[in-house]
Amino acid sequence: MNSAHELSILIAALRDVHRTAAPKAALATLTRTRGSTFRRPGTRMLVLGDGQVVCELSGGCPQRDIVARALEIIDSGEPKLVRYNAESGLDVLIEMGCGGELEVLIEPLLAIHDTDFIDTLARCLDERRTIHMATLFAENDQVLMPRRLAWHGHDVLYDAIGDASLVQVIMAQATNLPSHRARTLDLPSAQGKVDVLVEVIAPPHALVVIGSSAAARALLPLASALGWRTTLVDHDPARLRTADLPEGLHTACATPQQLNDAIALDPHSSVVVMTHNLEQDIAYLRALRGAPVAYVGALGSRERVARMRHNPALDGVHVHAPAGLDIGSETPEEIALAIAAEIMAVINRRNGGHLRDNDGAIH
Repeated sequence: MNSAHELSILIAALRDVHRTAAPKAALATLTRTRGSTFRRPGTRMLVLGDGQVVCELSGGCPQRDIVARALEIIDSGEPKLVRYNAESGLDVLIEMGCGGELEVLIEPLLAIHDTDFIDTLARCLDERRTIHMATLFAENDQVLMPRRLAWHGHDVLYDAIGDASLVQVIMAQATNLPSHRARTLDLPSAQGKVDVLVEVIAPPHALVVIGSSAAARALLPLASALGWRTTLVDHDPARLRTADLPEGLHTACATPQQLNDAIALDPHSSVVVMTHNLEQDIAYLRALRGAPVAYVGALGSRERVARMRHNPALDGVHVHAPAGLDIGSETPEEIALAIAAEIMAVINRRNGGHLRDNDGAIH
């Protein structure tokens, strides 16, 4: 599936298509995969009428074939399911070299209402709400123009399916899925069997960096490149006005006592404390006690970290310290890379080990 950062890029591109008087584009969505493939179900790529793409799927042979088919579908105006397996698309499958099989839904975007659903997605991302989205794309094995449903909890936010009983079935089935991975379900309806892609869409990860050390400044552009919504916190306003800060960075001038009022934290947030002042670090970490965040990290040597851990003020605060994976980092940029990698490992529930030692799925 697309990351929240990719989804934001797609939404911006779809809005551009929406504003065009005579839009010409196609949306390619992975609906089913089997074995080793380059991306998971739910991943999307936008193909424009001139052949340009937004959010590439793979950049290789499958993508070139999908783009070629998307251009044909823009001309025909009919959606299509394209399968790459042992029975069809064999040449491309062999060139993929990954041994997997996949199914791709390609839908033409030729009318303004074809992209109506993006406003709901954009609003929920801005409000940092996690939602479910369902895409109904086939009925009795016949491909349809996709109809979408979006909801949060029990509240339906967007409904283009228009069948109350089917909507209830979709919402109930999605709630009972064992994981947040996107998948296509075969569901019963009044018209027969329908194919519905169900996915969970979470807001972009947010990173709060506390302190203006060299490593902290090195972490900011890296986090932005990963699509994380990044905020720099410092108690000294002068350090928040330096010219070398990334464009578009959020800043907050806050002491430890002001921290909870200055920034909003949620389960899709991480915080790294990097002031290089032990007492300040401890004060900021103490302010994070009970915060609903995915990760809290602190910079420091083994001795410094030991002093943190033995400080009673931090009882009950789970801190990754020293922050970062063990990659031999020494420079500020290398330290930033190690910290960003550890945050990714934590939010993706991985251990950060060698891929060669992993017998499970890579993605």
